[in-house]
Amino acid sequence: MAVTVRGRHAAGPLRLDGERKQAVDTGRARVLLTGAAVFAVFAVIGVRLIDVTAVQGGMEPRETRAQSAARGPAVRAEITDRNGFILAANLATASLIADTESTPAPERATAALASVLPDLDRKAVAARLAGERRYVVLRRHLTPNEQYAINRLGIPGLEFRREQRRIYPAGALTAHTVGFTDPDGRGLAGIERRLDSELRARAGPLALSIDVRVQHALRRALRDRMKVHSASGAAGLVLDVATGEVLAMCSLPDFDPNRASGAKEAQRFNRVTLGIYEMGSTFKIFNTALALETGRVRLSDGFDATRPIRVARHWIRDFHPQRRYLTIPEIFMHSSNIGSAKMALAVGGRLQRAFLGKLGLLTPAAVEVGEVGRPLFPRTWRPVNTMTISYGYGLAVSPLQLAAGVAAVVNGGVMRAPTLLRAGRGEAERGRRVLSPATSEKMRRLLRLVVARGTGRRAAAPGYLVGGKTGTAEQAAVGGYDRRRLLATFVAAFPMHRPRFVVLAMLEGPKGTAETAGYATGGWVAAPAVSQVVRRIGPVLGVEPVDESSFDVRKRMHVDIVRASEGGTRRAAR
Repeated sequence: MAVTVRGRHAAGPLRLDGERKQAVDTGRARVLLTGAAVFAVFAVIGVRLIDVTAVQGGMEPRETRAQSAARGPAVRAEITDRNGFILAANLATASLIADTESTPAPERATAALASVLPDLDRKAVAARLAGERRYVVLRRHLTPNEQYAINRLGIPGLEFRREQRRIYPAGALTAHTVGFTDPDGRGLAGIERRLDSELRARAGPLALSIDVRVQHALRRALRDRMKVHSASGAAGLVLDVATGEVLAMCSLPDFDPNRASGAKEAQRFNRVTLGIYEMGSTFKIFNTALALETGRVRLSDGFDATRPIRVARHWIRDFHPQRRYLTIPEIFMHSSNIGSAKMALAVGGRLQRAFLGKLGLLTPAAVEVGEVGRPLFPRTWRPVNTMTISYGYGLAVSPLQLAAGVAAVVNGGVMRAPTLLRAGRGEAERGRRVLSPATSEKMRRLLRLVVARGTGRRAAAPGYLVGGKTGTAEQAAVGGYDRRRLLATFVAAFPMHRPRFVVLAMLEGPKGTAETAGYATGGWVAAPAVSQVVRRIGPVLGVEPVDESSFDVRKRMHVDIVRASEGGTRRAAR
């Protein structure tokens, strides 16, 4: 009995020690497992943090399916003027996306959204929510306040996508040049359209040749004249004759590219590059330059402008008939159609066509916008075409092409393609010679003569030696031309003793006023716009005024031409 009892008591303590050891081991294992699990969780979090911050550059976590389904394009490069003023930029916004499987009661959800977005198209939104597509875009480019208010509604299935909205700080000022994009950032007009791929890939801003200060002066002058003369449209530009850079380009009526979808077709039409017009007597610049360049006509020569010329069923007449023999300077100064036609016949159609081709007037302008018109000219160049083209009928070009051609005539005879991109130092296009420097100098004096003593007096800007040419053309209509619808143009350069800029102003369908004695010609309605522009931009562009009455200026610019003109008149009288 005693032994059995001692054995039973001896086994009890041994059993208790084993249970304690097992419990300790079990607890230790659980602690290790728990620690391992916690370490694993923190390790995953740490790896994810490194991925988000270091690898992905701090971007948002992975997109939702709704965001992935409607991901926007890459950020477009900014567009600036030549001085760094921003013309097109990107604004971070949010768009509203709906998961239709998670959004209950489309009608109630639409009504709730309409309380925040009063202009919401309820029928369209309700139809999208009830449609078969799972992820739909309900509104693009929300303001922060709109996003906050929608979020407070607590509607299931709604999400927000971050994207970029293209904005245009200058508004309508540069609408036709810069253009605009669609909501997805694809270029639809202007620079935005033509250079769409470059703007998507470019790292830094794209600098244009446009100077917003010059642009503002041009637009204001055109708007003023358009209002005074009740014109249906207007166009103008300022061009650097040494580089081909377009410093300003304006087409009216214009539009706000921030709200381009609401613009009318007439507002979006670019009259400077897309519009194709018969430019009237401004073409006498090219006609006279060619005649002098070939040597078949000299400044002291002339033609009889006593009577109109009959061509088939039509007559070539002068608007301001002098009814006498006119020298070349007089033909140009008085804008004689009769004298110009005879001058063109003396040169010939073959040379005329070749020269106009060298000036880029027979092919579309190679400029950096998507809207470019194609010139219209006769397939068969007959003598009658040679005569009418000499004074601006029978060949239609854009105002940009006209200005670029005039720049070549006055800059020493070098043709440079116009550009809307800023040229850096030493990057200006070399161009190709189309006239001799001697002929260019003669043309500068003739152009100055028109403003000093001819039909362009109202383009004068004291101190800036403006020279130019008027152009008034009847606009084409069914069965002929409409004498009541005129295209009034003045193209000028300044300062004429050392030309730097070409300025063009054009008005469509202007009406005469009491101030203009009822006339609506280029000299009356377009020339004053050029004068206003030159007076405003001359100081801005660093053009120093000169004393126009000085002997040196008078001798260099028109005394010799006037003497040649008077000599021709005396010779005709004898």
